[in-house]
Amino acid sequence: MSRLSFVGRGRKRRQEEPGRQLPIGNRPSPRADEPGGTHSACNLDSTLTERLHKSTTSIVDGTPFAARAVPHLYRTGNIRYLKMFMQVVKYASITVGSLATLYLGFLGLLTTSWFQAHVVYLHAVQMTWFKDLNFPEIFGFLHNQVTPFEILSSGGGSIYAWHVLPVEVYRRNEQDLLQDASGFALDVTTRKSFSLLQDDPEALLIIHFHGAGGTVGSGYRCPNYRALSAGKPDKIHVLTFDYRGFGRSKGVPTERSVTIDAISVVEWALHVAKIPPSRILMYGQSLGTAVNIAIAEHYAQQEPPITFVGHVLTAPFVDVPTLVSTYSVAGTVPILGPVAKFPAVFNYLRTFIQDKWSTRDRIASYVKANEAHELPYQITILHAEDDYDIPWTHTPQLFWHAVNASQVQGITYAELDQVKSKSKVDLGHAGTVVEWRTEHGVLREEILKHGLHDVIMGNPIISLAVLRMFEVYANRI
Repeated sequence: MSRLSFVGRGRKRRQEEPGRQLPIGNRPSPRADEPGGTHSACNLDSTLTERLHKSTTSIVDGTPFAARAVPHLYRTGNIRYLKMFMQVVKYASITVGSLATLYLGFLGLLTTSWFQAHVVYLHAVQMTWFKDLNFPEIFGFLHNQVTPFEILSSGGGSIYAWHVLPVEVYRRNEQDLLQDASGFALDVTTRKSFSLLQDDPEALLIIHFHGAGGTVGSGYRCPNYRALSAGKPDKIHVLTFDYRGFGRSKGVPTERSVTIDAISVVEWALHVAKIPPSRILMYGQSLGTAVNIAIAEHYAQQEPPITFVGHVLTAPFVDVPTLVSTYSVAGTVPILGPVAKFPAVFNYLRTFIQDKWSTRDRIASYVKANEAHELPYQITILHAEDDYDIPWTHTPQLFWHAVNASQVQGITYAELDQVKSKSKVDLGHAGTVVEWRTEHGVLREEILKHGLHDVIMGNPIISLAVLRMFEVYANRI
């Protein structure tokens, strides 16, 4: 039997089998004399109508359209992939919905004062758990090099503080210090370390304002104290403290209460330790820069006004609303990025911010006050380009506000930028430096290539900034 006749018989047999339909692609073309042929248009229309009816019915009874219309394309594997795809879509939708709900809840919490305080100050994150701050030797200091004590705040309560001796002063008086009482001082004025500060007419004091979170012993703060006194290890003492709500200082931090606490610490230095303003320099980092300038403005507006040696600001911010709009987790995930795309919503949320810490306004007010009273002043601002917590771009804005306030006619940001392009000192991998001098003041901007947000505090750039400021002030007097 020939292959052709076999195929022909098979085709005929399949066509004769009752109830059997060949797939569309395998059906033979009907002859003209067969039902459904070219002479049977009515039959063809009837067949198509029946198929359409069946396909439409499949949508109702749940069978996929493709299964009825094109059976050879519909397979068990395709069903499995479709189900998997629908599961992925389902769980993705649930995840996105949950994240959106959590984010909206987070935005809602941001409008409350309690949650704002914890976000801005991070005072609940102490970072010195299981370490007793009353024994600073735990943090790498020499025995009795640091004296823990408390300062009464005019706002009520007590402020926990450390007095850190410079290492050369410690070396000269080591035996007396070793024999002195150790640990927390109920009356700091009875300690040898206090007399070494008060009785030395050439002793210099740096009042330290730390950043958000932690305590006086956290992170890079201890190396920071050493860097601050490194320029003159026989003269520079450091006084640091925890704002209320931080560490051992009780209470709840707010802009007003923290400022009052800081003023109380300065008053202690002036009237208990009896260190004159001409020997006091103020250093602040991150949140501490806002406190630093708030104190500077406060004393510049007194009658008579009081000015200090100068103010060093490391990693400052323009104000809290601006910081919130630019803050990113690790410099990559903007917390309010989705909201910032809708200015009306974002500006509405900003109205709920209670503690604004407007350093740009206060730094301008401070400069204007000193220019008006013809008093000497110094501000040095340092910021690292790789700071992932507070973008370094805050510093040029603050520098401009300070410079603009020093000019009677003022100066625009663009005009200052042109001046900076000509006077800026490029130090290569160390960064850039710009200095603006008036008859009464010195304003200095230092943008470092490296230093991060906290590491910079323990670097030599801090020691040099402090040393330079003390020397410039001494030469002006």
